[in-house]
Amino acid sequence: MRRILLAVLALAVSTLALAQNSARQGKWRPARGAPPASGEIPADVKALPYLQGYKPAEDHPVVIERDPKAACDGLNLYVSGHAAEAVLMDMHGRTLHRWRYPLRRLWPDLAKDPEMAKLEYWRRVYLYPNGDLLAIYEGLGLVKLDARSHVLWAHRGGTHHDLFVTGDGTIYTLDREGKIIPRINPRKGVLEDFVTVLDPRGKVLRKISILQAFERSSYAGLLKRMAPEGDIFHTNTLEVLDGRWASRDPAFRKGNLLISVHRLDTIAVLDPQRQTIVWARTGEWRRQHQPTFIAGGRLLLFDNTGAGPERSRVLELDPLTGKISWQYGGVPGEDLFSKTLGSCQRLPNGDTLITESENGRALEVTPDKRVVWEFYNPHRAGEHGELVAVLFEMVRLPPSFPFRGLPSG
Repeated sequence: MRRILLAVLALAVSTLALAQNSARQGKWRPARGAPPASGEIPADVKALPYLQGYKPAEDHPVVIERDPKAACDGLNLYVSGHAAEAVLMDMHGRTLHRWRYPLRRLWPDLAKDPEMAKLEYWRRVYLYPNGDLLAIYEGLGLVKLDARSHVLWAHRGGTHHDLFVTGDGTIYTLDREGKIIPRINPRKGVLEDFVTVLDPRGKVLRKISILQAFERSSYAGLLKRMAPEGDIFHTNTLEVLDGRWASRDPAFRKGNLLISVHRLDTIAVLDPQRQTIVWARTGEWRRQHQPTFIAGGRLLLFDNTGAGPERSRVLELDPLTGKISWQYGGVPGEDLFSKTLGSCQRLPNGDTLITESENGRALEVTPDKRVVWEFYNPHRAGEHGELVAVLFEMVRLPPSFPFRGLPSG
């Protein structure tokens, strides 16, 4: 049972599930179920955290402005494996503001556990216009800070990977619980993923089981891919739909939730009212991250391993036909690889901001695939600072964003 509880507090990384990553090039198809995915999680191995760093550090300028006129102006917000810290910087690499709150100050009892020492970072953050910040301690909980890094409230639980804040301040986040589910495995524990909804003050309003949402849907056949123990879903993305593309498919109506189920190689839409999956797709991607709707009702996503060994790519595709209209990476001359993590954002000028997490790099790419702006994480990890700290995510905020740091003095 202790292994199950520890699993709730630690993040399952892809090194176990990706050990035998499939190299097949699948055809686009509606998700209906398939043979089990490779890479079973041993019963006596608890979930492991993301590493604070993966690759040897190299000397680079923090920012390389390859074509400033072509880059999309704005502010850059990022989180890194070096600390529980978020950094806001301008396009030239100048730091405008930092938020920081060590785990040992918020939950000292967790920080004393040796298993938690590797989780001294924020997995994802959300910045409010007034400078308040939401931050996820991976697998441990959620905190809201003000601009001076004072705690406004904290929610302790299995919060992991992603969050979304709606216009009225409601907070949606991914959550998990470690437990025995007899119908899956009567002897060994699993991590069950949830969508947890909180009010603006951090009070839990409801929890929706993603497992049960699949089980009660017409897409239950996908669960044949599910491992019989451990981190069975590893859901890594959550986006509340605004309804703009409901005319393309009723599943995309306002209020439904777009999710990415990493271990099933599946993108899905969950109806929170009916608590069921109403749309799901598999495709040529593998172990994907950060699917998001963009202009025209297309999907943009970070495909970690679908292009083959040691190659990642960002895909833009039609969710109904599967037709790929644009991609970056996966071919010689378009260097991009992150076995785990990774994210992508379509910018207002049509460029794409890509986070190549394991290499600690972010790059802005034009529609014609020119790299016009690059960021190299200056923070280090490892016992002797020999690794570049993993770059969990960089987000480009508009130049008109109200908060640009506190006045000096």
